[in-house]
Amino acid sequence: MSTGSMQTMLRCGLLVALLLLGGCLKGTEDLHKWVADEKNLPGGPLPPLPVLKTFETFEYKAQTQRDPFAPSLAEQKAEEDAKNAVPDPHPKEKLEEFALDSLKMVGTINTGPAMVALIRDPEGTVSRVKPGNYLGQNNGKIRAIHADSLELVELVSNGNGGWMERPASIEISTK
Repeated sequence: MSTGSMQTMLRCGLLVALLLLGGCLKGTEDLHKWVADEKNLPGGPLPPLPVLKTFETFEYKAQTQRDPFAPSLAEQKAEEDAKNAVPDPHPKEKLEEFALDSLKMVGTINTGPAMVALIRDPEGTVSRVKPGNYLGQNNGKIRAIHADSLELVELVSNGNGGWMERPASIEISTK
């Protein structure tokens, strides 16, 4: 490009910029006039307020009766008994040191009228247990022994300061 054509382009660009800026110098009088005219126009009618429903009053006549949402007397007594129940105080047995899921039933011995279960603890020691013995860390008392399993009932916290019974079992291990 030659310097002459470059100067011509520069002059044209300057002229366009001056024209654009000239449009901004007019002012904002017409805008202020339009806003003032709009503010002076009367507003439209407001919609009417909705009609409120009137409700029939109701008198509750069973104020002296039991609250239907409160626990019944039997439920209150059962809850109180559960709070007062404590784990069976007994001398701790060796197998109560271990978690119930770490104990393995490895066999049974039939000794006449009663059956005895053989339990292996995590240390590898095999112990004989019978109904009435305790297993696990939750006061698990053995209720029954079968040829392939034993049933027990654990005493666990119910979260409200009381205790609840939870059934559990150990099946004979083939490993």
